[in-house]
Amino acid sequence: MSGHSKWASIKHKKGAIDAKRGKIFTKLIKELTVAARIGGGDPNGNARLRSAIASAKAENMPKDNIDRAIKKGTGELEGVNYEEVSYEAYGPGGVAVLINCLTDNKNRTVADLKHIFDRHGGNLGEPGSVSWIFAKKGLIVFDQDKAEEDKIMEIALDAGAEDVRQSGSQFEVVTDPSDFEKVKKAFDDAKLPYSLSENTMLPQNTIRIEGKKAEQVLNLMEALEDNDDINNVYANFDIPDEVIEAVS
Repeated sequence: MSGHSKWASIKHKKGAIDAKRGKIFTKLIKELTVAARIGGGDPNGNARLRSAIASAKAENMPKDNIDRAIKKGTGELEGVNYEEVSYEAYGPGGVAVLINCLTDNKNRTVADLKHIFDRHGGNLGEPGSVSWIFAKKGLIVFDQDKAEEDKIMEIALDAGAEDVRQSGSQFEVVTDPSDFEKVKKAFDDAKLPYSLSENTMLPQNTIRIEGKKAEQVLNLMEALEDNDDINNVYANFDIPDEVIEAVS
């Protein structure tokens, strides 16, 4: 696999485990609240909220939970005021890590991050140290055994996608963020099933990691995802699928 969507794919496969830990609803509620606070409570005019609602529904979050989170964001209900903050870091093997947080206590969050990176062989970096490696893109991923490349290519290019590429046992469709929903709708209208769709941060280059370093990187990523203040984690590692299977 190219590594561009490596962690996104691993995280998607582990979704059921995360849900059991009670982590995923917490993160989704924060995202719904912040999206509504920034862009308003109407998903028709708020793309970020629309995406958050879709993610919540995909995880079978009850409608009442979604509505309450949105109302907390718009001020109709009392709620915690979450602040968006990003951190940049290096993991084992020099892997670049970009971390987006939604937190009500930045001091706690940065202390937690320092502890996680110290424990897993990494360190926090200065602002701007790794963010330049990543670019915001829309990403739609198809399993190779469930979709034909020619059909994906045809629909993607007609809808305005930037790129279609094979990545291991998957096909990746990359879009400009402004075209993501249009391209995604084209696949929905064609009833072509995808395994992952999201606006994300894709690295412009990747670092090949194997052996003990690969295990360290995966353990670091899991520790970061387990932290309630962390909303999204992006990294530029490329770990072979067989190595991931061996250490998972």
